[in-house]
Amino acid sequence: MKLRLPGRRNRAETSATASSADLPEELVRASGKGRPTPRRNEAQGRRPGPPPPPPTTRREAYKRMREQNAAQRAATRQGAARGDDAYLPARDRGPVRKLVRDVVDSRRNVGSFFLAIAGVALIGTIAPSVTLRNYASFLLFGFFLLLIVDSVVLSRKIKQKVAERHPETTKTRGLTWYGISRSTMIRRWRFPKPDVPLGAEV
Repeated sequence: MKLRLPGRRNRAETSATASSADLPEELVRASGKGRPTPRRNEAQGRRPGPPPPPPTTRREAYKRMREQNAAQRAATRQGAARGDDAYLPARDRGPVRKLVRDVVDSRRNVGSFFLAIAGVALIGTIAPSVTLRNYASFLLFGFFLLLIVDSVVLSRKIKQKVAERHPETTKTRGLTWYGISRSTMIRRWRFPKPDVPLGAEV
């Protein structure tokens, strides 16, 4: 058993330290990170600012909750208007429904003029002149005939596109009614907003 004097190192430890000091810088970097450890604020990024202080009164807490709910509703409306499935209701979600919306939005639909024709016909039916009332009735009747024909053409086109793009979809009755109901709305009032221009090839 060998005794070690205080303040002196073993020869093996001294040689190991010397050999590690003689290693090239590349090997030392490869064995370690090769860069200083970043600070916590640098790793997490700059925070937008200190957290707001907690509300002191019930009125302030209620006001802050209303502001958060309003911001959340605004984000939900914007996401739904863009057609993001995460914000859309269940009836508008999925690629099949998106395809139906594109088919409807890419064509001029007779149903888009429903509100205008209905307003003119309503004014004509309450007119004092019998002739105007008759014309209004004929106008409304003829418009409904055109609407039925256009809806049949639209439903066939929807079924054709769905069969081409999504052959796994077998139930198309709900999709056709979904497309027809969208076609009866004015284009700028449709929700989600149209993604394709008129005349686009879908």
